[in-house]
Amino acid sequence: MRAIISVSDKTGVADFATGLSQLGYEIFSTGGTKKALAEAGVAVKSITELTGFPEILDGRVKTLHPAVHGGILARRDQAAHMTQLAENNIGTIDLIAVNLYPFVQTVARAGVTLGEALENIDIGGPTLIRASAKNFPGVIVVVDPSDYQPLLAKLKQGDVSFAERKKLALKAFAHTAVYDTAIAQYLRQGEPGFPDEMTIALEKRSGLRYGENPHQQAALYADMGAGEKAGIVGANQLWGKELSYNNIIDADAAWGVVSDFAAPTVAIIKHTNPCGLASHDDLAEAYKRALVGDPLAAFGGIVAANRTIDVPAASEIVKTFYEIVMAPDYEPAALEILKSKKNLRVLAVALPRDYGRQPEGYLDFRRVKGGFLVQTADSLPENSVVLKTVTSREPTVAEVKDLLFAWRAVKHVKSNAIVVAKDLTLLGMGAGQPSRVVSAQLALERAGEAAGSVMASDAMFPFPDSVELAAQGGVTAIIQPGGSIRDEESIKAANASNIAMVFTGTRHFKH
Repeated sequence: MRAIISVSDKTGVADFATGLSQLGYEIFSTGGTKKALAEAGVAVKSITELTGFPEILDGRVKTLHPAVHGGILARRDQAAHMTQLAENNIGTIDLIAVNLYPFVQTVARAGVTLGEALENIDIGGPTLIRASAKNFPGVIVVVDPSDYQPLLAKLKQGDVSFAERKKLALKAFAHTAVYDTAIAQYLRQGEPGFPDEMTIALEKRSGLRYGENPHQQAALYADMGAGEKAGIVGANQLWGKELSYNNIIDADAAWGVVSDFAAPTVAIIKHTNPCGLASHDDLAEAYKRALVGDPLAAFGGIVAANRTIDVPAASEIVKTFYEIVMAPDYEPAALEILKSKKNLRVLAVALPRDYGRQPEGYLDFRRVKGGFLVQTADSLPENSVVLKTVTSREPTVAEVKDLLFAWRAVKHVKSNAIVVAKDLTLLGMGAGQPSRVVSAQLALERAGEAAGSVMASDAMFPFPDSVELAAQGGVTAIIQPGGSIRDEESIKAANASNIAMVFTGTRHFKH
């Protein structure tokens, strides 16, 4: 019996090779793996001894040889194949243990060059893996170090069953598919448009107790692409029980809100919508203002902050029951305060490099029956909004600040979305209603006394009714995309109530 072992991740490989040797396997290896095995006292031979040909091109060509792939691909149940091996003095190879150059880790480093990335694209490794997996009834292929010891145990008991070989082959093809996907994603960075063919590479992070409902199974997967690992998937849980499926959905929405603001900001999320949101230099004050937005809905929600949570903020947060608190960091004493709530989950989450911007090449995916919808992210920098005043009255400086805050807030509310805000604080919002005027009614009802407030709409007003409601509620300025054939009616209604209205020319639907 013969095995080829050539791995980038050398975890457990010496013990595995030792176990194979004890079972009578003749082991061949290359480069750094051969050196590591020899240093561990394993009897190991060079691939050159198998092929009779030296490694060339700085190791780029070493296993790409008929003596290797003939021994792997020959079907043991085909007499003609076995005869051809004998005629060419090629022996069978019974086991392949290979994992690949660290391409993903390499391109994740800051400042990596294209040359460095290309040198970390493995060619021989994927070829060995795919050849072995193709012929898995006759060849055992192992790509995951966690499989070494279970595999050794089965070999010691006799042979590895067909079902077990098939499972290892499945894992092997998934391994090379993920690897190729990472390379394609790296090379696609900066390319405009959408490719004709696209793959997605995912790594299971954890199983979940259940999905949205107890009868649904669920798991959390991480994107294996070359982009930065920010957001909920890369979160470090500092305290509390495991996250549920719904926790993760809501936490992702919460982090999307606060990471969209450059100013110190606190959001309170319930069912993916911000029921509270405020910006203020004092984080505790930002939290208290956010809570005013809807203290009833806040119960059992998620608190997210885009600054380190300090003791005053933590002391306020623990006065209300929440499922999760999220922030980039915590003062040690603040963390201890939060830990006093045994049912609270505390997460540390890395902020994106630029507030409001996704990494270059980032795409949003949404599953539909039979496929995916794919789009670029709705991520525009705060200074990119160009306001066009369309009413007789220009907004004041204070109104402009609140309008821009409300405009950034409304993009995170489910369409048809309306928010009412004042002093960089969300007073009320209407979300997910079939009618925009109903959303406006809900937002104004929640806001209560809203004199001097501003209103934002994620899309144009098709009728002037929402503007008329805003005037009745004390709103003094409105921000909306514009673009309706009835814009003039809305402008006329705003002028009649001395409301300043600005158009952005940009829509923020969030279905």
